[in-house]
Amino acid sequence: MKSGFVSVVGRPNVGKSTLVNALVGSKVTITSPRPQTTRNTVRGIVDADGLQVVLVDTPGLHRPRTALGERLNRLVEGSLAEADAVLFVIDATQKIGPGDRLIAERLGAAGAATVVVSNKIDAAGVDQITEQLAEAGEWDFAAYIPISALEGENLAPILSELAVLLPEGPEYFPPGTTTDQPEELLFAELIREKFLARLRDELPHSLAVVIEDTEEQPNGVLRISARLIVERDSQKGIVIGKDGALIREAGTEARHEIETLLGTRVFLDLRARVEKDWQQRPGMIERLGL
Repeated sequence: MKSGFVSVVGRPNVGKSTLVNALVGSKVTITSPRPQTTRNTVRGIVDADGLQVVLVDTPGLHRPRTALGERLNRLVEGSLAEADAVLFVIDATQKIGPGDRLIAERLGAAGAATVVVSNKIDAAGVDQITEQLAEAGEWDFAAYIPISALEGENLAPILSELAVLLPEGPEYFPPGTTTDQPEELLFAELIREKFLARLRDELPHSLAVVIEDTEEQPNGVLRISARLIVERDSQKGIVIGKDGALIREAGTEARHEIETLLGTRVFLDLRARVEKDWQQRPGMIERLGL
């Protein structure tokens, strides 16, 4: 069979996580309109006839402003070093920019087997898509595919191209596996996703979620204790909201999604804690599992 690891790269907010979820057929990584939503390399597994693709969703490559940003860029570079092929995602609604060109240069220099995916064609005009693909074609990669990850449009050609590019290899995961990430990490990310949808300005970047404990209680309810880590006292107040409204609303939405995922009742204990300037502290970044 054909199998291999495929790194999904691109600038922030081009739809990499949405594409991974669409190809896998279930939610294995969170999505948000906020740049830098993805903070870990998350694997999603796709099985097709004679083909197993291990998609590695990566943070968006960007000019880092914090120690966390530098670490995220290193995660991307590490995933590229181990990849058998690359999906390079660009945004069809935007002109190709310096960030796209920098990634293309890195991939070209590495000699990576690359498929360029022009995403968000549902929101772009035909002339816009044509112009972008013509310019991207100068990079001379293996294939160029216009898609809409959100609408699930034109995804099959991606797997067809990867079937050509990937080597003969083993079945890395049992059939039916969709991800290899621990449940606790998925819980934390689902919780963070609900807050990202409700927070503004720089606060989304200052929020981390850590699962401190999970325990199945005698009545069958799974108790999940999570801590919302922010950098300043003022941010703690915003995350909690007036009279606890925001933490209650986001927590309820996260609990419902986790219950749907697990098929069991969940009690979600959320509490906010300040870790001053944690994004600038490599030791704290490490402790938070980022």
